[in-house]
Amino acid sequence: MDQHTVHSVLAPASPAEIASWPPGHAWLAGGTWLMSEPQIGVDTFVDLNAFAWPDLIASEAGLDIAATCPIGVLGDFKAPPGWTAAPLLRACVHALLMSFKVAHVATVGGNICMSLPAGAMVSLTVALEARYTLWPRGGEARTVLARDFVTGNHANVLAPGELLRAIHIPAAALERRAAMRRASLTKLGRSAALIIGTAGAAGDLLLTITAATPHPVQLAFAAPPTARELREAIAAAVPEDGWFDDVNGTPAYKRHLTTHFAEEIRAELAGAGSLS
Repeated sequence: MDQHTVHSVLAPASPAEIASWPPGHAWLAGGTWLMSEPQIGVDTFVDLNAFAWPDLIASEAGLDIAATCPIGVLGDFKAPPGWTAAPLLRACVHALLMSFKVAHVATVGGNICMSLPAGAMVSLTVALEARYTLWPRGGEARTVLARDFVTGNHANVLAPGELLRAIHIPAAALERRAAMRRASLTKLGRSAALIIGTAGAAGDLLLTITAATPHPVQLAFAAPPTARELREAIAAAVPEDGWFDDVNGTPAYKRHLTTHFAEEIRAELAGAGSLS
């Protein structure tokens, strides 16, 4: 839609050209959300596309994803041999409610910075133990764990004008076995629950709960938990009022889905299965 309050579009060659951040500024990457509804408080778009950051860089250290990488490009990535958790990339891309046209415009960073419970790029990067590089205005770059970035529904740790530059997924996380479960009230609807588990060679389990809660909840087990231990850990980590209540499902429904899917994932990974 037309944004009648926007009177300026800046296209800097680097973020350093944007030293200050007055009220009304907004970073523009894919723009699929910015253009989807009125942005009454925005008068200036700052376009990231001139930065020309490489979308993806795979190395022995892992996978580096530019915040401006289109979501569809990430879904089409061909992983090196040995990255057994790499099918999660495509699975999480397909978990998003969007057309193929939007998938090749919307960005990984945009989905993360929207910080919605059903943001599958958040689910993916938290489950794969990613770190985010953030660039503030007029300060030193900082790194935060993906699991600490989102603080609630549409809320995160970004300061005004701070920019998500890149996402680093370590190779060690990509080499783990993985299992994922997702449910929606409709065939192509938003996720009501998106649960991911990864397991190491020693049998340790990392379970990531998203969509069913306002922010990601992650549980780590040094050894394979029993079904009871898993249920009790979820109950301890997410209080009765900690489930996200919206049109995609009641708290009781999301709690049930999470517990059910978590047990399926536990059993699958304990049986040496993996996402395929």
